[in-house]
Amino acid sequence: MPRLNFLEETRYEKLPVIVYPNQQEAANQVARKIAILIRGKQEIGKPAVLGLATGVTPVKVYQELVRLHKEEGLSFKNVITFNLDEYYPMKPDAVQSYVTFMNENLFDHIDINRSNVHIPDGTLAIDAMQSFCFNYEVQIENLGGLDLQILGIGRTGHIGFNEPGSAPNSGTRLVTLDDLTRSDAARDFGGKENVPTKAITMGIGTIFKAREIILMAWNAKKAPIIKKAVEGEISSDVPATYLQLSDNVEFVLDEAAASELTRFDTPWLVKDCTWTDDQLKKKAVIWLAKTLKKPILKLTEEDYNNHGMAQLAVEQGPVYNINIDIFNKIQHTITGWPGGKPNADDSQRPERAQPAQKRSIIFSPHPDDDVISMGGTFIRLVDQGHDVHVAYQTSGNTAVWDDDVLRYVEFAIDFENSMGNDNTKLKAVYDDMRQFIEQKRPNQLDTQEIRNVKGFIRKTEAIAGARYAGLQDNHIHFMALPFYETGKTQKNSVSEEDIQLTINLLQKVKPQQVFAAGDFADPHGTHVVCFNIILEALNRLKQTEEWVKDCWLWLYRGAWHEFETYEIEMAVPLSPHEVLRKRNAIFKHQSQKDHPVFPGDDIREFWVRAEDRNRETAANYNHLGLAEYEAIEAFVRYPF
Repeated sequence: MPRLNFLEETRYEKLPVIVYPNQQEAANQVARKIAILIRGKQEIGKPAVLGLATGVTPVKVYQELVRLHKEEGLSFKNVITFNLDEYYPMKPDAVQSYVTFMNENLFDHIDINRSNVHIPDGTLAIDAMQSFCFNYEVQIENLGGLDLQILGIGRTGHIGFNEPGSAPNSGTRLVTLDDLTRSDAARDFGGKENVPTKAITMGIGTIFKAREIILMAWNAKKAPIIKKAVEGEISSDVPATYLQLSDNVEFVLDEAAASELTRFDTPWLVKDCTWTDDQLKKKAVIWLAKTLKKPILKLTEEDYNNHGMAQLAVEQGPVYNINIDIFNKIQHTITGWPGGKPNADDSQRPERAQPAQKRSIIFSPHPDDDVISMGGTFIRLVDQGHDVHVAYQTSGNTAVWDDDVLRYVEFAIDFENSMGNDNTKLKAVYDDMRQFIEQKRPNQLDTQEIRNVKGFIRKTEAIAGARYAGLQDNHIHFMALPFYETGKTQKNSVSEEDIQLTINLLQKVKPQQVFAAGDFADPHGTHVVCFNIILEALNRLKQTEEWVKDCWLWLYRGAWHEFETYEIEMAVPLSPHEVLRKRNAIFKHQSQKDHPVFPGDDIREFWVRAEDRNRETAANYNHLGLAEYEAIEAFVRYPF
């Protein structure tokens, strides 16, 4: 019976899917499977032929394989590898090459015979390409095919670099990269314009011949394409859907990547649910209202019965009572008092009434996340008399255009001239900067002087934004957390110093409210790193300091994604005037306006993104039958 229940639960899924709590556990399982294959082949004196992938997805798998080699004696002497793809053109010693990637993440740390390593050659002449690709296929076939192929998946649905439009029987070949694929790679290349437009890739037909295929995906950013690949119709628009035709494939996901699959996103459609979970009930009723384009209070018993929610209606009906309950829960999230309303009954409000004036810290991972994501709430907290501090966790110095550096230093030179000061040294530094920038290679590490100026630009913009919000200078803190200060897009691991700097600031302010970025879809990963530092600091302080027990941690979003309506626990409405004030605060960040260095795949300016998302949240509330506001900033309380 449990097996039948599971089959019912996964009936929308057209291929096998295994979901692990987190990517580390999933990666360890994949690495263990590879190790079993290698050892099994060793026992019978045969090579293990592996198809390998690059990118962020397999990194933890390779780390675990390296550990197994060093700590458990796993030998790779009988392993032969074929990599999926390589950019074209690409020199093997380039930082962005997949040769470099594989060496740094795996081959330099194990005992593999280098003659057994095969990676497409990004230096080939075009007229030699067809022959190389044919021979790549022949080498695989002569070994009896791939024993195991591991894959990631791109947001276009590509596997390898088989972009939309690829044929299911395609072989190794030169391809043109999709625009979204190039956008996703832009940070590694110092800008999209530097990303190659072509790549060499194994074909879908080549991948299909592997005796076993494992596709891995981590984090919520991959959830939409995973849903299409697993539950969608087979289509050349999403090449990964071709894997539905294979009897040898398995998708290995973490919970975030699996979150949009039907069994997790709308489980009431595939199984009986435990409706004592208020969050699930809220999600289901909001989903029903949106699906039917009805306000919550107009939903009927027939609506429930026809959309997989009959069990809820039977257990907790009549449905109008359910509607009223959910409507009230959503209504109680709305507050114009994000710091709590003084002398008010706070039993149905998201924040406490006492203390009437709270000490609040807004942690901003980059120097503009505060005003982009919660600028209206920031201003309102100050206007309502709370003791507000803002802490900029990183300098943001990788996200400034080089010509802005020259412009600011030129200003400094002219200012020194106007004051009659000697600026010989400054001019010499300027000349060195200009010469460096003129010869700079894509993604090359800036000189320390250039990094300093870029940091100064972001710092002065942040000060201007915080001052506009109403803060005094002694309430504006620049942490310059060390993990970020590499000058490169690749950051260091979090250190004890990062955590201690955060502990020191928290001890100084002793806040009743902490606001932190919860936008973990940030494509650069800085948000989640900064959040984990805050969480570690608070958890340590909780063990020794009494004030932490009265401290609430609120998460905000806005720069990249917004919370779903059912997740929101505090909704702060903004008037048209407050929307304009928020916009003006964002405008203080001039280096990020118009076209920022790392915009992600959303071409809108940050202030437009923020306003659109805030207006969309307000519209969602209105469509559910609540009051019509100009915009709403949303927050979720995080327990710690």
